[in-house]
Amino acid sequence: MPSDVQRPISTALADNSQTQLGKVVAERALAASTRNDSGFALVGNAELAFTSRMTLIKAAEKTLDLQYYAIHADDTTDRLFEALVEAARRGVRVRILLDDFNTAGENARILKFAFENNIEMRLFNPLPSNRSSALWRIVSSLSDAARLQRRMHNKIFVADNAVAITGGRNLGDTYFGQSDGVNFVDIDVLAAGRIARDLSRSFDQYWNNPLAYPVQALISVQEIEATRATATGAMGLEAANPSTSPQAAKADPNTPNKTTLTRVAVDPAGLTTTIAGLPDSTDLRLLSWTWAASTMLVDQASKIAEDADAVEESNNTTVDSLLSLMTRAKTDLLVVSPYFVPGAEMMKQFADIRRRGVRVRVLTNSLASNDAVAAHAGYSRYREALVAMGVEMYEMRSEQRGTVASFGSGSGSAGRSGGASRASLHAKAVVVDQRLLVVGSMNLDLRSKLLNSEVAVAIRNRQLASEAAALIEPSLTRGAYRVELKDGRLIWRAPEGSGLPDATAEPDASLGLRLLVRAIGPFAPDEML
Repeated sequence: MPSDVQRPISTALADNSQTQLGKVVAERALAASTRNDSGFALVGNAELAFTSRMTLIKAAEKTLDLQYYAIHADDTTDRLFEALVEAARRGVRVRILLDDFNTAGENARILKFAFENNIEMRLFNPLPSNRSSALWRIVSSLSDAARLQRRMHNKIFVADNAVAITGGRNLGDTYFGQSDGVNFVDIDVLAAGRIARDLSRSFDQYWNNPLAYPVQALISVQEIEATRATATGAMGLEAANPSTSPQAAKADPNTPNKTTLTRVAVDPAGLTTTIAGLPDSTDLRLLSWTWAASTMLVDQASKIAEDADAVEESNNTTVDSLLSLMTRAKTDLLVVSPYFVPGAEMMKQFADIRRRGVRVRVLTNSLASNDAVAAHAGYSRYREALVAMGVEMYEMRSEQRGTVASFGSGSGSAGRSGGASRASLHAKAVVVDQRLLVVGSMNLDLRSKLLNSEVAVAIRNRQLASEAAALIEPSLTRGAYRVELKDGRLIWRAPEGSGLPDATAEPDASLGLRLLVRAIGPFAPDEML
């Protein structure tokens, strides 16, 4: 890795009271007559997930801060980054912090935006290896397995330090229901007020960390262009070289401009359509905001550099905090985790919760819907014991329909062309006693606990918790198999109304896939899955 890297320290916007977003938040709080300092709206479908981000980009006047594990070079990202460039050219300071794991192959073209005026991009925990392909990158990094395994998994999107979006989604077609292959069923939460400022402080901690390297310190424009020699299709927008791009004022959070929220507050019937088939924006003022008590759960950036044993001994991670909240359940616990590998200690906690008579329901991926076979191998080690202790286990069905990826439909599959596409659960959420909701980037597995950094928001509000449960529960009954024990053997009960028979083996999965899980299962350690 390069030494003597220049990392100018920067921080979130100190005063957003004169921005349009800041004013909207203040007006909504005043109208709600609430003592709570943070407002929330659930983002449970793919279309709103895209349009809300586009709206924040277009409404921002001073700053935009994006922190993601993965940004894929495809149509929806093309549209988002086109809007980011437009924002930068009107004087908005744009900071993008991206984990370095997924920046190989076509995705390396994302890095060209680091050379656009007013856009700064840093890569967290970079891998000193070739970016020609993702596979080659992994192979060439095996000599430093510890660095390869520890990833920044946080997902944060903040505009003018006033309104933020956090949750499970990265950026790319699969997260916005626009892929002809796999589409993720996910959930985010739009957060305004004090909690948005908390998320900004977390962003600053990672941004100014020594593990965050400016793109310019790692790769040149010529090297980025070289990755395009074999790439086609998306990301057609050209980020200009600073020497040739239109001159925008250097991003000064204290320099006002004329952008206002009314620029994007349009009638939904008149929304324009992007190349990805999604509306261009949404009016955030039309969303139902709920003001509630809340707190941020976040790992320290230093976790990435720590030894896993030290992290486990500290009991001070996002997952530890989440488990602490879960153990307070008195009547009902609803868990959504796409990768569910609890490990021995977490199993003890589930057993204790069940002994107290708490109903526990877990929605995770089936083998057919899981995009990570190794993770399913880890989960299958604990599945029978979970069912035996009375945990209600549901595994999402992988369907072949052309509907939009979202909770609540009992389907979850998506495809912009209307053709066959596979649903995969990607949401991470917990509802405790219909009164506490946690939405974030973490899975209930040892990777999230020990190796990755994670972020989440915990919201204490019956209305939001019930709304989230109502969003998720149809997927349990109509979109997932219920796993049960019968005569000492697992059986998968088919979803209601599906017309499918019950199964005695991993449903919808090929024999080859089932054999692969059995082959992987005995060997891979839980924390690596």
